[in-house]
Amino acid sequence: MTFPSQPAIPNPLTKTRIRELMEILVLVLIAVVILGLFKLWGPKFAKPLIWIVVLGALLKTIYYFAETLWHLVQATANDMPYHRFLLLMAYNMAEVTLSFALDFFCLQRLNPTSLTGMTQDHATANLFFDSLYFSILNFSFFGYGDITPTTIPAKIVMLLEVVTAFTTVIFLISDFVSMKDSMRQHRSKV
Repeated sequence: MTFPSQPAIPNPLTKTRIRELMEILVLVLIAVVILGLFKLWGPKFAKPLIWIVVLGALLKTIYYFAETLWHLVQATANDMPYHRFLLLMAYNMAEVTLSFALDFFCLQRLNPTSLTGMTQDHATANLFFDSLYFSILNFSFFGYGDITPTTIPAKIVMLLEVVTAFTTVIFLISDFVSMKDSMRQHRSKV
């Protein structure tokens, strides 16, 4: 007696998901190390640590652009349905906003004058919420102006997030639609 084969159950912990979770873990660990070094070394080392945060933001911007471009190429080559690509991009956007929120959180801890409008109560949860709020508003291009960068490093990090958001949302998603159309036309000719 033979039984019909059952469809394979997708494994939620694929290599891609594990890599994505590791990226978030690494970002959190870097923020913890930077703030730990600040606590250990004291305020006189705040300036170099601030510039390490800025350098990290620059490297992340390059990485996120390359990663999104890679996802775009893979999605078009594999003819990924648009709704799946949007889910993938939504995850990437959440990762970007979280990573820049960590940057703003670190900047504000290292120099409490980096951003105006942030909570003066330096409880970790409140400060992180304000950082995440600011990051989401930057990424979505709303920027109400209730929180503003006041130092050059904070302005640079904000600009890097806006550039990342622009390339992710505007440039790459619109290119995905046009690339899908061109791939369909190419396949219909073959």
